[in-house]
Amino acid sequence: MAAMAHGDPSLTALESYYDSAPRSAARAEAFGPLTFFVREAARGGAGFPFYARPAHGWTGRPANALDVVRVRARQRELGLPEAFEWVEETTPHLRAAVEDAGLVTHAHPLMVLDPGAVLPDPHPLVRLVDADDPALPGALAVPYVAFAAPGTSVGAAGAEELAARVLAQADDGTVPAAAERIRAGMTGLAAAVEGGGVLSSGRHNPVGDVSEIVAVGTLPAARRRGLGLAVTAALVADARARGVATVFLSADDDQVARVYARLGFVTVGTAMIAEPAP
Repeated sequence: MAAMAHGDPSLTALESYYDSAPRSAARAEAFGPLTFFVREAARGGAGFPFYARPAHGWTGRPANALDVVRVRARQRELGLPEAFEWVEETTPHLRAAVEDAGLVTHAHPLMVLDPGAVLPDPHPLVRLVDADDPALPGALAVPYVAFAAPGTSVGAAGAEELAARVLAQADDGTVPAAAERIRAGMTGLAAAVEGGGVLSSGRHNPVGDVSEIVAVGTLPAARRRGLGLAVTAALVADARARGVATVFLSADDDQVARVYARLGFVTVGTAMIAEPAP
């Protein structure tokens, strides 16, 4: 996997983004060289839990296994996933620290869009989803169904599983929180909709002139139709329309990275995730 060197402007911009983006929906708890972001319902914090990551601008000693153990204890205390995320090229020592603390690490291609990339024509099933769109609940639920069956192979999960997920999130604040973020311009959401049902969705979260594309997922029963890529293209177009200069994402693996490369994304580093062993 090709990667730009530490200090590259792209990676520097991403580090600032990683620290800024969660703060609109979470509080930051400091643990020396590490920061743990905790979602807060009062700040529209419904959604996937956040993680711990290197403290932005930290100039002290590198994080060690004891620091990781302290954060893990806090995560358990709050009933949250013991998850850590960072960029390998920016914080290369952290892998050893989290592994010494008993976590398992996973590496993913970190990709930035080539500013000169030409997007394909819009897909007829894909649209931006606004705060009042009836497709909003389904668009928010699709990633949960998709990520429960990882990979790109066609699977059985489809409309029935999606309906169950929509029902499960009906009273947890997910939909109104997302609607408020959309109205505030903090999130762009796109979905592939067919016959009133959502098949694929994803979002991007702009902060200044940087935005990350996240939670792109397709119902397993609707895979292999190019919908995830079409949703990603719609998100890129929306980010550009908002004046975003740097659009980035993390791919699951090299195979998925090759798909995103068709839109003009280029691997610039390695996104690391650490979690307890299964």
